[in-house]
Amino acid sequence: MFRRRVLLALAPVLAAADGPETPEGAALLARLRQGGLVLFLRHADTRGEPCDRSFRIDDRAGQRNLSPAGREQAARLGQALAAERIPLAAPILAGPVFRARDTAELAFGAGRVAVTEALLADDYAGGRLAWVLAEHRRLLCAPVPQGANRVLVGHRTPAIMVVGSRVAGEAFPEGAALVIEPGGEGGFTLLGILALAPIPGGGFHGCG
Repeated sequence: MFRRRVLLALAPVLAAADGPETPEGAALLARLRQGGLVLFLRHADTRGEPCDRSFRIDDRAGQRNLSPAGREQAARLGQALAAERIPLAAPILAGPVFRARDTAELAFGAGRVAVTEALLADDYAGGRLAWVLAEHRRLLCAPVPQGANRVLVGHRTPAIMVVGSRVAGEAFPEGAALVIEPGGEGGFTLLGILALAPIPGGGFHGCG
């Protein structure tokens, strides 16, 4: 299943992310141990937190932030990847909106994280949305050396815009990760969606 290139814009929506206990999740982890892939993490849980209000990158109080459960989930994500012996390329790249940045820093340590506006949330991009989506696509397509995996920490909507309908609906919950094989020349293959630290009943906030 992993070598078949998917026509992403027309692919079916996945029913749910796979956990490491499923055959599909175990296969994704085995493939990640070889390196050469991209792991696109959606920020951790934000349920119950106030919705975005100011849409300013530097305004933490005006943003939807991680919930207490989300902060714990982010730490568990990093622990799970370490426990599964997944090799990670340096630096970890994270968007500047605090819920993405905090997820990366709690999971991997602030010293391993580089913040980049290439991974902005769509609502914060303004007139630069086309550039942000192009940067997402570039980071998903660029080759990754064998022996490590590129880690990106960002947001669901830009991922849907770039990857397509297969990650729409409830396929890509908070704290889950897209596992992507770069294909070069603007192409990539979605291998699956991995949930390493799910929260029962969690995954989606109530903001519009």
